[in-house]
Amino acid sequence: MINFIIVEDDKKYVDSIRRILDKIKYKISDEVKTYEFTGYNNELKNLINKNDERKIYILDIELENSKSGIEIASMIREVDWDSEIIFITNHDKMFETAHRNIYEVFDFIEKYHELGKRLTNDIKKILNRNMDKKMFKYNGRNINLQLYLHSIKYIYRDKEDRKVVIVTDSSTFSINIGIKEILSMLDERFKMVHRSCIVNVDYVELYDWSKSRIILKDGTIVNYLSKKYKKGLNTDEIN
Repeated sequence: MINFIIVEDDKKYVDSIRRILDKIKYKISDEVKTYEFTGYNNELKNLINKNDERKIYILDIELENSKSGIEIASMIREVDWDSEIIFITNHDKMFETAHRNIYEVFDFIEKYHELGKRLTNDIKKILNRNMDKKMFKYNGRNINLQLYLHSIKYIYRDKEDRKVVIVTDSSTFSINIGIKEILSMLDERFKMVHRSCIVNVDYVELYDWSKSRIILKDGTIVNYLSKKYKKGLNTDEIN
């Protein structure tokens, strides 16, 4: 299921966006549903908080008698970092404000400058991208976890409390599970690099074998690396 969610209070532009989507929808193999709102309300709030379906938001930045598009986008990102957000506006000076306040916006489009062409191209690009929704799920005595695999940076076994620590792009979690057992619950992007550590190779910038450490793309240093696990890794490395 793909949900297009339009938030626009000018009927002329709502009709224009709807026509654009109608031309695209028949080419989409998944089921498609379109929602239209003139502003923020409880129905939109419920859609934002429902995270089990793919969503593409088309938001007017300036809305009368409602929360602004920027405020709505901020609410989306509080619970959902995966859905796409496209801003449309009559005032290109708002782009800097939106970009400064909202994490990961797909595009900003001026209503008066090739709206149809740019929105069509944006949606085609979005639909052609693979949506990575694979999850790691763990149910323990005191914790239930559901984490997107793409959010997990690395995993290691803490020697002191003897728990496995999962490090994501926003937090850490400790669970009672074996390091090899958790590896079997992941996909091919995760590799053993040490008997006590698994890394998501998508995050790796460098394998520093001389110092037995990994440097991630965000600068994080992971001090677990053993030459025993070098075979099979495609590495940019320091020997």
